Amino acid sequence: MGAMVWSVSVLLLLCAGLTSGAPEVPGAPEVRVVDVLSLHDSRQNVLAVEQLSSGLSTLSDVYVVSSFRLPAKLGGVLVGVYSKQDNRKYLELSVMGKINKVVVRYLRADGKLQTVNLQSAHLSEGRSTSIILRLGGLRRDNMNMELYVNCRLADSNQGLPSLVALPGEAELVEVRHGQKAYARLQGAVESLRLALGGTVAQAGALTNCPFQGDASAYNSVTGDMNSILGDHTKALIGQLIIFNQILGELRLDIREQVKEMSLIRNTILECQVCGFHEPHSRCSPNPCYMGVSCMESLHYPGYTCGPCPPGSTGNGTHCHDIDECALQPCYSPESCLNTAGGFTCHPCPPGLWGVPLSGTGLDYAKTHRQDCVDIDECLDLPDACVSNSVCINTVGSYKCGGCKPGFLGNQTSGCSPRKSCTALTFNPCDANAHCTMERSGEVACRCNVGWAGNGNTCGPDTDIDGYPDRPLPCMDNNKHCKQDNCFFTPNSGQEDADNDGIGDQCDEDADGDGIKNVEDNCRLVPNKDQQNSDSDSFGDACDNCPSVPNADQKDTDSNGQGDACDQDIDGDGIPNVLDNCPKVPNPMQTDRDRDGVGDACDSCPELSNPMQTDIDNDLVGDVCDTNHDTDGDGLQDSRDNCPDIPNSSQLDSDNDGLGDDCDHDDDNDGILDDYDNCRLIVNPYQKDSDMNGVGDVCENDFDNDSVMDLVDVCPESAEVTLTDFRAYQTVILDPEGDAQIDPTWVVLNQGKEIVQTMNSDPGLAVGYTAFNGVDFEGTFHVNTVTDDDYAGFVFGYQDSSSFYVVMWKQTEQTYWQSVPFRATAQPALQLKAVKSRTGPGEFLRNALWHTGDTAGEVKLLWKDPRNVGWKDKTSYRWHLSHRPQVGYMRVRLFEGTDMVADSGVVVDTSMRGGRLGVFCFSQENIIWSNLRYRCNDTVPEDFQTYRKQFLLHIQL
Repeated sequence: MGAMVWSVSVLLLLCAGLTSGAPEVPGAPEVRVVDVLSLHDSRQNVLAVEQLSSGLSTLSDVYVVSSFRLPAKLGGVLVGVYSKQDNRKYLELSVMGKINKVVVRYLRADGKLQTVNLQSAHLSEGRSTSIILRLGGLRRDNMNMELYVNCRLADSNQGLPSLVALPGEAELVEVRHGQKAYARLQGAVESLRLALGGTVAQAGALTNCPFQGDASAYNSVTGDMNSILGDHTKALIGQLIIFNQILGELRLDIREQVKEMSLIRNTILECQVCGFHEPHSRCSPNPCYMGVSCMESLHYPGYTCGPCPPGSTGNGTHCHDIDECALQPCYSPESCLNTAGGFTCHPCPPGLWGVPLSGTGLDYAKTHRQDCVDIDECLDLPDACVSNSVCINTVGSYKCGGCKPGFLGNQTSGCSPRKSCTALTFNPCDANAHCTMERSGEVACRCNVGWAGNGNTCGPDTDIDGYPDRPLPCMDNNKHCKQDNCFFTPNSGQEDADNDGIGDQCDEDADGDGIKNVEDNCRLVPNKDQQNSDSDSFGDACDNCPSVPNADQKDTDSNGQGDACDQDIDGDGIPNVLDNCPKVPNPMQTDRDRDGVGDACDSCPELSNPMQTDIDNDLVGDVCDTNHDTDGDGLQDSRDNCPDIPNSSQLDSDNDGLGDDCDHDDDNDGILDDYDNCRLIVNPYQKDSDMNGVGDVCENDFDNDSVMDLVDVCPESAEVTLTDFRAYQTVILDPEGDAQIDPTWVVLNQGKEIVQTMNSDPGLAVGYTAFNGVDFEGTFHVNTVTDDDYAGFVFGYQDSSSFYVVMWKQTEQTYWQSVPFRATAQPALQLKAVKSRTGPGEFLRNALWHTGDTAGEVKLLWKDPRNVGWKDKTSYRWHLSHRPQVGYMRVRLFEGTDMVADSGVVVDTSMRGGRLGVFCFSQENIIWSNLRYRCNDTVPEDFQTYRKQFLLHIQL
């Protein structure tokens, strides 16, 4: 009966229009409010902690009240109370937009961490969201929690263990909001308050929630009233709240109608008065637009109006506001607010800084732009990540990564020094080797440049192909301790067709049939008769199509029969004439767009493009190539699983459609990446027997790809395990030129060695594996004394107009074709960024040849000041480090054991990741040997030094 009387009373108040907003309730307890966003110094923090500590120990109810905006599927820590000494969580509230829940963690009286999951919290939809978290029953043995989202009860939890009391020394405790916590909130916090005491209705008033009537009733979801009201009454309360909102909207509509009726009445009265007076001035009352001057005129209609006010357009009688936002003067279109006569830009998004902008008129909007510059949280918030961990600044935010080199752990356990080679009592490495410590703590030794062996024993390696000039007394029978069968010519595969102990690269008669290589039509297969049934350059003994000319000898399915004469080129059981992907195995023949090209080989599988044209060589067909790439990683947004974060590798470990670089739980095991000791393998229990910060299930194989980390070139990617260029894309950079032929590539040593044999036009051989951060090294050798032109390698390849190239010429020379412009090459190692407006053709060809900048084509980032060229038949080793997330790159070149060139730190963000390959231009017989790449996103320490010096230079 009591519940019914209460409900009817509230209904009567609603109908009478007496309750709206968040009124003060007679007799309601006093509320103390702490504004968390205003805590800017330690003194304010101490006062806030003292108030919170007093409230938790003396009050029954404490509330967290906040309004914020979250991007879709994102979240983070909203507010927390932590120990300054060891970051212990006394109380922490996180929003999880991806799974629609709020997580509350707090320290119990027994010293253990309690986690409470509050469900049905739809938070991250890009709109402003308000929440109220009630901590009730604080003075009882068991505590209760209630979560209100957008003024409606979302979830509750009863019978929870009590909170531990905060330390008496308030200076040892810190209140941090979502912009300062270790897992930063990925959104904008509009308000954040702690309400100490009071009722839900009083807390709701802080975020404009229309709770009505006896405010204490809203504390009854888990209190005494719960047993009286029941679920039916709670539903009725919710309906009454909605009813009150509708009444409020009706009141506003009625007010507007009253205003309009009053205006009509006054207009009618004015017209009636006009009829009883003698003729008056044409400008009285003013017929022009409000604020526009009026002048009487002898011409019809008897007056002339002046110009419309600034920011509007019209004839003076009628003026209309100009929408300056159409010119997009603000940082983003949605941040522009068109106002009467002008415009105003919203403040820069969180994580960006810029001067406020507002103005009047199109001219102002054309000449002014709101500039929002990224804030580097990694510099401005030194405690953003745990000590000795990697902090990665991103546009508008930042990300805490793994531990720095030399440290082990994660964002939960911290980063502690790992075992290092300097701490070893006995160094097992050779004097000409360097020691590295693997993730598991194992010691690995690797011979220095110009030396070869197993690392424990090293010997001179003249041609730098990984094999010593003399055999080494190694105990493990390592193949790299065997004597090099070509001392002076790189051959990392040690191929020896006739088994005479002399490698094919330096054997004048490689197959031992008595016919010199230069005259032999099968240089690796004995054939004294030199029989050749077709017209190509391969004899029958080594020709995989002896009756059909096929100079490329391509054999897609590796069945010994060349593609030119194979009826089933890809070996998928479907004859070529019926196969919609004759060179790519696809037994299902799926063809979604029905263009006759199967999805397996279709560059636009969802749009018909039977011709498969791809003018920019980016593996995306022209009909579906938008070239809209927000993050600059080489993948258009429609095909990018992280369109706002550079991630050329597109790694998606849990196959949820969200790339690892923007997925906060890469293995989908419920443990956030920054706290997961096996980020790529499901291990919800986080077992770590040796307490080294790496979980047991990923101790020696972090990505679970069955390749041990010790030999895995990408230990954090199951998709890349070994260096392999056997599959590559040929890119011709001057397709129309006829001065020279196209390059001819030969791949050896299971993809770790490439040879280019022809004096050719500029061209690339690019692997299909794309990388984020990468270390790339190899041995470069020109195996001839003929010609003096360009050779090198490429990285960050995104398309045939966008890539980085390291290139080297032997002598100075002006290109023989002066059209479209004169190009001069200098004999110096060069690092260039190619961003070509024209693409492959004569402009790009001459721009590549030219040492220097070419507007709209090529930018020279660095040139070796020695200005010396490469030497004939001499081996050079290059080391490249590229970290596209910050634009860092560095190239070092070795001749034998000596480093002869070093670019130092070069910063450029033209390409934020891409593919690797090799480059040649008019030079024959080039060998790229002992190729090796390794995924690496760790930013080197010299980048931080460079950045500090750069900032200091700007300040000066």
